Amino acid sequence: MNKAWIAGLIILLNASAVLSDELDVVIVGLFNDQAVIQINKQQHLLKVGNTSPEGVTLVSATSQAAVLEIDGVKKTYQLGKHISTNYIPAPAQPTVSLWPVNGMYLTTGSVNGFTVDFLVDTGASAIALNAKTATNLSLDYLKGPIVGVKTASGIEQAYQVNLDQVQVGDIKLYNVAAIVIDGPEPTRALLGMSFLGQLEIQHTGERMELKQKY
Repeated sequence: MNKAWIAGLIILLNASAVLSDELDVVIVGLFNDQAVIQINKQQHLLKVGNTSPEGVTLVSATSQAAVLEIDGVKKTYQLGKHISTNYIPAPAQPTVSLWPVNGMYLTTGSVNGFTVDFLVDTGASAIALNAKTATNLSLDYLKGPIVGVKTASGIEQAYQVNLDQVQVGDIKLYNVAAIVIDGPEPTRALLGMSFLGQLEIQHTGERMELKQKY
């Protein structure tokens, strides 16, 4: 490994480190198609199309103003104008990938911090829990509004509740609507559209990908 290659690598690493920090940019000189730009107290003479080691590109320049592109955003700046910017990448969207088991998508999550086994059900309008599961979660569901729901056993009485927090993988939602069916069904909690409707759902072959929106 030669010294020139190592030096080049160090420069690249240093440039990457700068991009992750806040930049203080000041235009200290303006000419046609050129500008003198001070970035974090380091001056650079840039021609149109040039990019500084810190990632600031001169798009155009006159004796009156310059157009700079910083982090993909182009803006016009006057002489002496201070620009403070921060290169913080947008956080990745939390994603959960599921594969079918006997044709069903099963996953383990949590409700209000307690572990719950879910069956993903896009046909259910809301998260559905049976009475035993609700009791284990310490939900005071009997005080909720009463509704009728259709189950495999016929029409059952259910109670509407709001769940403070529902989490599957790294996806976490708050104040999620649910129903508690006053009986043994569903034997496995249904992860319905009150949760799923707030996500992006994609299918790649048999794989189902749940992605939290921002």
